[in-house]
Amino acid sequence: MAALAPCEYKTGKALGQGSYATVKEAVKISTGEKFAVKVISKKLMRGREHMILNEIEVLKKVSKGHPNIVTLWDYFETPNNLYLVMDLCMGGELFDCICERGSFTEADAAEIVQVVVSAVAYLHDHNIIHRDIKPENLLFKTRNILSDLVIADFGLSKIVADDKFEGLITVCGTPGYMAPEVIQKKGHGKAVDLWSIGVLAYFLLSGYTPFDYGASSQADELDNILHGRFTYAPPYWSHVSDIAKDFISKLLIVDPHQRMTIHQALAHPWLRMYNASNDMHTPTPTTPDLMPLVRDRFNQSKALRRFRVAADTVIATNKFTKTPHTQQNNGFDIRDYRPTSEEDLMVIPRS
Repeated sequence: MAALAPCEYKTGKALGQGSYATVKEAVKISTGEKFAVKVISKKLMRGREHMILNEIEVLKKVSKGHPNIVTLWDYFETPNNLYLVMDLCMGGELFDCICERGSFTEADAAEIVQVVVSAVAYLHDHNIIHRDIKPENLLFKTRNILSDLVIADFGLSKIVADDKFEGLITVCGTPGYMAPEVIQKKGHGKAVDLWSIGVLAYFLLSGYTPFDYGASSQADELDNILHGRFTYAPPYWSHVSDIAKDFISKLLIVDPHQRMTIHQALAHPWLRMYNASNDMHTPTPTTPDLMPLVRDRFNQSKALRRFRVAADTVIATNKFTKTPHTQQNNGFDIRDYRPTSEEDLMVIPRS
């Protein structure tokens, strides 16, 4: 761990609170630059040090390499805390920014997905799997433009040895965005990020996640995920193009070997159609405003996730693992589970 003097930064108001970390606004005294500093309690994170060291290792490898990946600018420690100095994302979470917009179209959704796919392609090209792509981990540096978006929170990310590595077995992530192979502990690789991108695209276009719709419990939702059961139900999908549905359908495939790769997703006609630098030589189609249909469902989805506690997920996931709860025999272990957004380490500004 780098031994840098803590007095280089003056911390200000708290921006977010996690289970063993607080995120504060900070100013670098020598330059006046503003940052977000994740202050991690050594006492509270005892026994989980590997998560922070892993996050630092990943961020060191990718920082400054892509404009849509959060940058780790500095890190240091004191006797009681670890400090990670990162981009200050004052634009807020994806959820909130969309809901505050006057309108939201399929073209807007495609622009957001294209940014995420581009950033994930950079990660995959560097043999990094994010493993927790979801709206809460997509932050805006400013509120000016949709492309001013960064992927954050690399606490679950993994550096793998090669492109075909599928030896990861830990159950981790956020339930509604977890791929079937993660739940089943069959071993997973880069394809899990593609599944999560499919869920994200579905969510942006409809306001709800594909496997939660119609499910009466989280166990039902997980069963839907395992069997790939979802629909494009009206009225939420009546004004969404078939090409957008094709993009999603090619990602939400239970067999990870049949899903699009990240570069196939990047080259899909739906993203190319709305990309300002596309080479399709066709005008960008005019798309209807989806906001009247999606805003309420956005807020309902956010509220629902806040009330779903980690214990419910353990019970529901346990239904499908069918093995004793020990790490040694690959069953589900509460220590392997990363809670949902309420308990995540947050590098996000919250009002």
